[in-house]
Amino acid sequence: MSTNNFKSINNPKGKFSTYLGPGLAVAGILILLMIPQLLTQYYVYLLATVFTTALLATSLNLVLGYGGLLHLHHGVFFGVGAYTVAIVLTKTSWPFAVAVLLAPLVAALIALVIGWFCVRLRGLYFGMLTLALGQLVWAIVYRWNALTNGDNGIHAIPVPEFLYSINSVYYTTLVVLVIALVILYVISKSPFGLTLLATRDNPVRSESVGINVKRHRLTAFVIAGFFAGIAGVLFVLVERSVAPSLLFWNKSAEILIMCLMGGLTVFMGPTLGAGILVLLSMIVGLYTEYWLLVLGLLLLILVLFLPQGILGYLMEIYGKNRSMRGEN
Repeated sequence: MSTNNFKSINNPKGKFSTYLGPGLAVAGILILLMIPQLLTQYYVYLLATVFTTALLATSLNLVLGYGGLLHLHHGVFFGVGAYTVAIVLTKTSWPFAVAVLLAPLVAALIALVIGWFCVRLRGLYFGMLTLALGQLVWAIVYRWNALTNGDNGIHAIPVPEFLYSINSVYYTTLVVLVIALVILYVISKSPFGLTLLATRDNPVRSESVGINVKRHRLTAFVIAGFFAGIAGVLFVLVERSVAPSLLFWNKSAEILIMCLMGGLTVFMGPTLGAGILVLLSMIVGLYTEYWLLVLGLLLLILVLFLPQGILGYLMEIYGKNRSMRGEN
């Protein structure tokens, strides 16, 4: 993926803009806390799905947007996390807490193995290898009937009693999403995150000044896999079942489009993209079975007409308006 597609966006300065972002965030969280009392159970379930998918998309953007790596099969770590929870809870007597802790760790381990091979490549070659190795993991899950139940998946996954209601699942996914977003944001603004940006913008120069580009990319890859595993845990809480389709390439394509739709250069872009795409899939599903065709058309539109994404475009317009006001 060309580094020309990634543009730095400066944060607006001034007292108003300093407090506007946190103020809107707090107001948004307060509204989200009241949602279960305002909407029907179906829409509460839909929002829980959005939260789960938003975490998944944001974790991908650490590699895609901040690392500049064309990761084409991030969904495999999501599926590994979900399957880990499902297998532990249905095939062992281990407690729920152990399953929840194991899921992101196993996903991170798989990310470490896949990433170890992939970070040695760049551009399209990197992307194709992630796709190939991800499909290999999918094939193992699909064929390993004794452990994963094959193409039938695993259903009726037991969860603690306090997670029986969709309202409790909604609040759980919301809290986990907020905590995860804060952690990922801190990572993106940390010295590691800034170094990762440098390896994205100019990997050759980064190497020349002593930065281990491969190590930073592998670390980002593993962190992204860890948070994708957490998203897999949330998926099990919402759906109570898993299937091999979670690890198939089309799931990863959806996640990629979410990042592109919201904006790779804006931290909250993937979250917005996830919300739009989940709601759009629900609407499209009411009228047609050709969701993959719609995804393809969306990708074409984004690449041709909105390469910076929705939030990226809005931030670009806002930056131009501020520059014009400054000149006046």
